[in-house]
Amino acid sequence: MSRGLCPRVNSSCGSAWILSALVLAVNVIGADAYSCHEVRTAFQLRQVGPPHRVPETPGRDVDLLVCKHQGPSCCTRKMEESYQLAVKRETLHNIQSYSYELEHLISGHSDAFQDMFQYLLSFSQGHLSSLLEGTYSSVSRQALPHVNQLFSSLSLYLRGANVSVEASIHHFFNDLFPLVYTRLINPGLEGSMMMGSEMDDCLRMIRQDVNPFGPHPAVMAQELAGALGAGRQLGLALEEGLEVMNATEHVGMSKECVKGLVKMVYCSHCRGLTLIKPCVGYCLNVMRGCLASVSELDQPWRRYTSLLEQLTHAMAGHHSLELALLGVRGHVNEALLYAQLHGPLITATVDKVCGLSTGEPTSMQPTSPEVTTSTVTSSSLPPSAAPSQPLPEQWLGQLAHLRREFLMYLQRYKSFFAALPEMLCEGENVVDDSTCWSGDDVVESYTGRVVGNGLHAQRQNPEVKVRSPNPTLAEVKERLELFNQETQERFPKLGQMEAWDELGSGETEEGSTTDCDDEDGCQASGDGQDQTSHTDASSEGKSIGRQPGSDSPHENPSKPPSVKVIGGSPSASWARPWSLALLFAALCLQWTLF
Repeated sequence: MSRGLCPRVNSSCGSAWILSALVLAVNVIGADAYSCHEVRTAFQLRQVGPPHRVPETPGRDVDLLVCKHQGPSCCTRKMEESYQLAVKRETLHNIQSYSYELEHLISGHSDAFQDMFQYLLSFSQGHLSSLLEGTYSSVSRQALPHVNQLFSSLSLYLRGANVSVEASIHHFFNDLFPLVYTRLINPGLEGSMMMGSEMDDCLRMIRQDVNPFGPHPAVMAQELAGALGAGRQLGLALEEGLEVMNATEHVGMSKECVKGLVKMVYCSHCRGLTLIKPCVGYCLNVMRGCLASVSELDQPWRRYTSLLEQLTHAMAGHHSLELALLGVRGHVNEALLYAQLHGPLITATVDKVCGLSTGEPTSMQPTSPEVTTSTVTSSSLPPSAAPSQPLPEQWLGQLAHLRREFLMYLQRYKSFFAALPEMLCEGENVVDDSTCWSGDDVVESYTGRVVGNGLHAQRQNPEVKVRSPNPTLAEVKERLELFNQETQERFPKLGQMEAWDELGSGETEEGSTTDCDDEDGCQASGDGQDQTSHTDASSEGKSIGRQPGSDSPHENPSKPPSVKVIGGSPSASWARPWSLALLFAALCLQWTLF
């Protein structure tokens, strides 16, 4: 797996130049006329420490702990200490340079998803407010604070707060019932002597027993809990991913690891060989030994990224936020119509429980809905009834677009923790051809056994002894596994949602998906045309990070993306009966009727 940014030195020219320099250095040492000038220069340029620590000429019988060898040396014990600090700093910097893009991808899209959630909530709130102001004007002024409270609670829920969607919706309808009872079911009753705070409290308490709004509050709560639940869990998952990245960026290094790194990076300097690079296999052994505990995150991380995919599919697929939030206005409208149509029965029940509310037998006076069913155009609605925000078709599918963008980049990082040692042993850091540093000498190729990733494989590591797992990373691994388990238990059908969504998006074979969702206006597989994937997501074997000539994966992720509708011809057939296009048509019809 390649970073794709580090150019490699020309093998023929570079090797010949390095070999000539080595021969010259060896001859100089043999002539006993060698100085440590080049070592001092490298010591200063790489900011290892103050240059005065480097001797003018190589010394003999130097008591070194790491860079031991027969012959003269330009290193001292003080220099070894400086090398240890420098190599830890450099290695952590290299790790952070690779993890930065992944961390920024997660944090940037976490903000982008939250911005999109708030945008959808804001539109839905304005959508509902326009219904109350334009159609139910007698209750709108008193009902709007309850609308604000409802959407405030939903916003907090999506941000991870300990809020119940079902409880918030039932609380909203509890507060709405006194207004509906006194202004729609029994108009004018709000000003009578019989109404007061005690009556309002009684109406709130008996609302769920009287059931004045029929099944609509429960249906609305069920739909929103499903859709918002996936969005909330996605937000929590992205936060968990950031915590994992933060822990790995600041991972401590064992003494054995630091010694191995010093031996690999700087011990060649002690012999005056400041230009030689480590052999690839040698570097892999050192890095896999140092990052053994990091590599243990590979399996839970792969599971974690799979859950991220499934959660995003659940949001924009079977439990679409757009569908659920657009439906709030319809559910509230149906609930108010239900209450008016069943006014006499509701009034009779309230009279028995909360006391007499009218002086006439309301059971003989059926109430008619405040709204009319005459056909009107949307332009004839009062100004307050017309939505002040963009119409739905301007943002329907934007969440799915953001989802696809996120998943496209996420594919590159599924094997991040297993591939990290390889990424650190690429490009200018190593030499994969002849003439390289093996830790003890200049060789044509590394002959040691190259071990795999993980703690178990390090038992055979000839370069770094791994005595025990890193306790901090072991805790991170355990926490990530627990999060994965809790997510799966909370959403046991995630895998089914993903399969359903992909099949609805034009999947023809197992593992063959397209980059086009029906809710975005794409043609389904039933139109008889070949489906072509527009996204070539990188496989695990491809490079991680930016690719040459490509945009950064985290460029402006927080802005709501503009969605280009593909395949929107009149003949396009739809794989899902409840497509967003049909929903928008229904909304337009609803606006026309009411």
